[in-house]
Order: sequence, then structure tokens, then C-alpha cells
Amino acid sequence: MAVADAPGPERPGGAGTKLDLDHFLPYRLSVLSNRLSTAIARIYAERLDLGITEWRVMAVLGLHPGLSAGEVAQRTAMDKVAVSRAVARLVEAGRVERGMDPEDRRRSVLHLSPVGQQIYAEVAPLALEFEQRLFGHLGPREREALFALLDRLDAIDIDRG
Repeated sequence: MAVADAPGPERPGGAGTKLDLDHFLPYRLSVLSNRLSTAIARIYAERLDLGITEWRVMAVLGLHPGLSAGEVAQRTAMDKVAVSRAVARLVEAGRVERGMDPEDRRRSVLHLSPVGQQIYAEVAPLALEFEQRLFGHLGPREREALFALLDRLDAIDIDRG
């Protein structure tokens, strides 16, 4: 019997098909990401009253000053509204400054303020320390393989298959 003719659970997409979440990559990556983000967010929240979204915005601006909020959203793959809210909170807290692009005055750009730069300098080593604790459970080859696989998956144009 051909796969297309198979009844119920044996046929992909059939009415009886069940999704095994333990072997469904998007689910596994999401759960892992949430666990890691929650763990590291505790560090940011306890020490600096920073949420995950705020820290991600600050981390991107620490490396790429002068981006617009939309560009930050693109780099982080976060929702534009979430980034916009985080930027507003960071500006209000004096951690990020908003200015105009000198070459295109219609474009608003973001920079870490001096306070934001101090926070970045304090949090970046904590984030790297957290990452090293994770990597302590993987050998060098496993780390290289992990990043190579992540790069390959990230390069896939998901919308086109």
C-alpha cells in the first residue's frame, strides 16, 4: 500500500496523525529557548531590573549602535511592537537615547546612553559566563557542530521550503 493510500496515522497529514512534540524541532527549540531565556532573565531582573526584550535590545545596540527600532526587530527576530515597547521603557529609564539619523532626518536611531553602556558592560560578562556554563556540558567538537547546524537551519528560507 502506498503512503498516500495508507489509512489514518500512517499517512502524513491524515486525520489520525499525531504530532510527537518530543521529536518536533520547532517545539524543542522553542522550549529550550524559553528555558534558557527564563534562566538568564532572572540574572538581569535581579541585578538590573531588565526584562528579556530590554536586554536583547541593549545587546544589539551595544554591538550595532545607530539602528532604528525596526532594524533591531529584524536583527533579533522579535515582534516590532515588543521591540517598540522595550525601546520606550529603555528611553524612559535613561538607558537608551533616541536621535535622528544625520543622513536621513526622517529616520530615528538608537544608542545606548552612558548609563546603558555601563549596564551593557556589566551584563555582557554575565551573559558570557552563563553561556560558558552551558558549554561546559559540550566538548569543542559538539559546540562547533551545534553552531554549524544552527547556521544551516538559519540559512533555510522557511517561507519557500
